[in-house]
Parts: sequence; structure tokens; C-alpha cells
Amino acid sequence: MMIKNNNGFRGRNISWSSYCINRKNREKLHKHRAIVLWFTGLSGSGKTTLASFLEERLYHEGISTYVLDGDNIRYGLCSNLSFSHQDRYENIRRAGEVAWLMFDAGLVVLVAFISPCSSDRKMVRNMFFKNCFLEIYIDTPIEVCKSRDSKNLYKQVQEGKIKNFTGIDSPYESPENPDIYLDGTKTIQELINQLFDAVILKIFV
Repeated sequence: MMIKNNNGFRGRNISWSSYCINRKNREKLHKHRAIVLWFTGLSGSGKTTLASFLEERLYHEGISTYVLDGDNIRYGLCSNLSFSHQDRYENIRRAGEVAWLMFDAGLVVLVAFISPCSSDRKMVRNMFFKNCFLEIYIDTPIEVCKSRDSKNLYKQVQEGKIKNFTGIDSPYESPENPDIYLDGTKTIQELINQLFDAVILKIFV
């Protein structure tokens, strides 16, 4: 019986249902291991871009994938949440739960969330079994992020239209020991090559 590593479970009068088909069966069908790739970094660091390019490359290798993007999740599943500390935690918790379901389905799940709090990232990591979760830190200087600003977010912060913005008036806690470290000043192609080489070894073992 496979039950996820969730020490925070608080349910009563319910029990985990197991089925004949489990993750191992699904991985056999997909012909690769399931894994969660958690991209973290400042807004504009390149999380969504890298997740998208990496997914495309994995797709062409015949790997079953799905990208969970922070903005997209806030359109639906987390549309009722603000950017307060408590709601940021809940946003990450929900994303972690969805990622776990997709992981259980045997997929390679690419999650692109700022996820600024180290404790929140640790909480999600603890949902998964050992070696099934990779934290990918895109270390991009904030000045570089500001120069990209494709969503005009930094401009709106400067104009006082956005408050509690990560990296400006809300802290970002950089990972001390990420599973994969990316220098965000490098080219997309360099980073994708680095990512692909690191990830493919984890998927096919």
C-alpha cells in the first residue's frame, strides 16, 4: 500500500483507499519514473520559460509531463487566495497536493512557483518520497528580473500599485542547498542543456 509522506494529515473518520493499479504500474506504462521538478526563484527569473522549454524537450523524448504554473493555478484552484503570508502558504500547499496526485499518476511534474519561503518548500518536499522531488533554484539577480519584467509587475511595484511583492517589500528566502542550481544570467539554451542532462538521469535509472 502506498500512502504519501504527509505528516500534517488531520482527517478523521476517513481512510486511504488503495487500488489495483498504483504508481509503479503507471510508471511501467509510461516507461519512465515519476518525479516532481520544483522551480523556484524571483518573478522574472525564468521559471516558467525554463519549465516550458524543458517540458518540450522531455515531450520529444517520449516522457509524459505536465507543467503547474503559479499564475495559472491562481486562475482556478487558488483564485480565492491573496498574497498574505497565510494565503501564500495555502497556495503552495495546494500546489504540492496537486503535484503529488500527478506524481502518483506516473508523470514528470514541472512546478513553476516563486515559493519564497524555505519552510513552505520544505513542507512540499516532505510530501514526497526520497529522490522523487527536485528543488531547482534559478538564481537571477533582481536587476536582471526587472529588466525583463514581461508582465510589467516591477513597474507596477515602483508605481505603488502592487504591495507585498517578493524581492521588493516581501522577502525571498533563497535555497541553501537546492538539488539543481541554475545561474539565471546564462542563456536559455545553456540552462536547458544543464537541466536536461541532470533530470534525464533521474527519470531513467
